[in-house]
Amino acid sequence: MTRVELYQQILKKQSYLCVGLDTDINRIPKHLLTLEDPIFEFNKQIIDATRDLCVAYKPNTAFYESLGAKGWTALEKTIEYIGEEHLVIADAKRGDIGNTSKMYARAFFEQMNAGALTVAPYMGVDSVQPFLEFENKWVVLLGLTSNKGSQDFQFDTVNGEMPLYEKVLRTAQTWGTLDNLMFVVGATHPGKFQEIRKIAPDHFLLVPGVGAQGGDLKKLSKYGLNDHCGLLVNSSRGIIYASDGEDFAEQARAKAKILQEQMAEML
Repeated sequence: MTRVELYQQILKKQSYLCVGLDTDINRIPKHLLTLEDPIFEFNKQIIDATRDLCVAYKPNTAFYESLGAKGWTALEKTIEYIGEEHLVIADAKRGDIGNTSKMYARAFFEQMNAGALTVAPYMGVDSVQPFLEFENKWVVLLGLTSNKGSQDFQFDTVNGEMPLYEKVLRTAQTWGTLDNLMFVVGATHPGKFQEIRKIAPDHFLLVPGVGAQGGDLKKLSKYGLNDHCGLLVNSSRGIIYASDGEDFAEQARAKAKILQEQMAEML
């Protein structure tokens, strides 16, 4: 999906919502467990209930990898079922030496047909560049993450000049373009969005941490939105686990609808 196509979907749906498919076999409704592929069936019903309210889905690959081959099969089926109208972000946080990154890129962009992939920047440009070589595919680079441990390194000052996360944001902009590079910026750091928009004014930001992690949609949107929206706000557990009963898809839709309506007001 191109940047223009993504923005068109945002305007059409009045939404910049990304639904995270962190599908845990131990948390899905028990009535699905008797089915041949309960993970895919859960995802399918969540997608059917929310596809008009969001512009992206983000399956976290760890939840699928943990189930071995059948988990990968469920992930492949899920990505195929989502289709071309939504950006599919494979949340795998890959990144390694160049030839290994190339294989990761082929796995997710060619074999899995994901539209975007989360990538760790720690090993530098040669570990990220192979992911940027695929047309109409996105690298979503970890910038300032939402987890508590982000305090351990990401705020450390580099050469007494700037925090590490700022160094990542500034340097990585020379690697990719507005059309193939996004940054992860956690919703749990709402006070940083104004500053980050000065550093990367035009790039899309993938924002996890709204919902279960307590991020404030209105605060981050106030400073994070730009002239072409520029935000994809992810909610995972807060949507997909709204209910553990047979009404789980209906309740997921209700949670997604609340976020979509708030986003429509802010666009």
